[in-house]
Amino acid sequence: MVFSSPVFLFLFLPVVLTGYLILRGLRVRNLWLLVFSLLFYAWGEPVFVFLALISTLMNCALGLWVDHEQQPHKRKMAVALAITLNIGLLAFFKYANFVVDNLNVLLSAGHLGAVRMPRVLLPIGISFFTFHALSYVIDVYRRKWPAAHNPADVALYIFFFPQLIAGPILRWSAIAPQLAQRRLTSVGFAEGVRRFVGGLAKKMLVANVVALPVRDIFALPASELSAPVAWLGVLCYTLQIYFDFSGYSDMAVGLGKMFGFEFLENFNFPYIAQSVRDFWRRWHISLSTWFRDYLYIPLGGNRCAEWRQYVNLTIVFFLCGLWHGASWPFVIWGLYHGLFLVLERTRFGQLVDALPRPLRHAYVLLVVMCGWVLFRADTFAQAMVIFRAMAGLGTATAAQPAARYLTRLLCWAIGAGIVFSVPLRPWLRQQCAKLGVNAPIRAAGLTVEAVLLIALLLLSAVWLAGNTYNPFIYYRF
Repeated sequence: MVFSSPVFLFLFLPVVLTGYLILRGLRVRNLWLLVFSLLFYAWGEPVFVFLALISTLMNCALGLWVDHEQQPHKRKMAVALAITLNIGLLAFFKYANFVVDNLNVLLSAGHLGAVRMPRVLLPIGISFFTFHALSYVIDVYRRKWPAAHNPADVALYIFFFPQLIAGPILRWSAIAPQLAQRRLTSVGFAEGVRRFVGGLAKKMLVANVVALPVRDIFALPASELSAPVAWLGVLCYTLQIYFDFSGYSDMAVGLGKMFGFEFLENFNFPYIAQSVRDFWRRWHISLSTWFRDYLYIPLGGNRCAEWRQYVNLTIVFFLCGLWHGASWPFVIWGLYHGLFLVLERTRFGQLVDALPRPLRHAYVLLVVMCGWVLFRADTFAQAMVIFRAMAGLGTATAAQPAARYLTRLLCWAIGAGIVFSVPLRPWLRQQCAKLGVNAPIRAAGLTVEAVLLIALLLLSAVWLAGNTYNPFIYYRF
């Protein structure tokens, strides 16, 4: 079940919210959320829900062992076991097919027999709930928050449906206090509704519209791919992945607020970044900070020799690419970003910082958009076809005209995507604060905002009812 589906919007969410508001007592409310979170996951993965439950019970037991153990070497042994088991589970389900396929290529080159293995199905959201499980055990090991004595608390932390399939990635030390004590206020609930509707509009009215030409353009053979069409496809995918991913994150943050939870913000207008370093401070913040705190710093972080820092960054972004998917384009995408982060720590970074602001912005957008080609391509060969076309070096003999894809609706979606990729709303709020807007004008502004939200909700619902193309971009994660 995904947020942008009629079943979720008009059945699942109203039932969960109604029951949550009627019930009294935090423990009962938590159990209510856990039951429906399990139903939410089981809707699409009825078999794998048992795998996730076994993983949860395993991590609950390991967390208690780490928490109660006093001898340092045994604590290290317990946390090492937890990391090994969790990473092993992720590796088997996500990378077994990838390893076997690449091994068979090598065996075929050596004229040896292929390895026969049934295809391993990928549980939806396994990357997210594995990182939640690791965060639980490691936070307990670091004494950031005690282990839960009630397995239901760990299960709700891992399975809580707003963040289960697309993040943001939560920390046990941040969520555990909220499981024990939180307040649901009318102001928080209203803000949650605003964030959810805004995220839904991002997904339905921008991401889903630009996704159509992305699907078609990336499927074109080299003979039909001209430079304008290739750049249009990359521009549309740049907007699709941001509005799809940030839209889901906004919906998750909004849903959390509706139940009294505060989640980490996952995006901070990444397309206004002035360097690749700045981009990664703004893009998928929960993932980049997770890798920083649980991998980069333990590897030595910035406390070691300069060459070692470069190695650490390369390792982190190699694993970041691999985390996103079991294919070589994802790995190369991660290394590609790691390369620019290393370069920006050298004299190259000083040269970038010395550029005028518009040129720094153009540099970041060019790097990021080229990276999205690798991220979106199914194979490296397909990515190279796109790159050649973008550079005007393609072999198009029957090129498709860009006008074929530039419908009026797509132009509106691209325009809206560009406008709302910048912090327009925070800027307007800042200007109003500077002008000292009085109470009646503020009330009028709130009324206009409420009307706009209702309009966005209705438009999103109409688009959902009238269109069958509603891609789920996280299936590979």
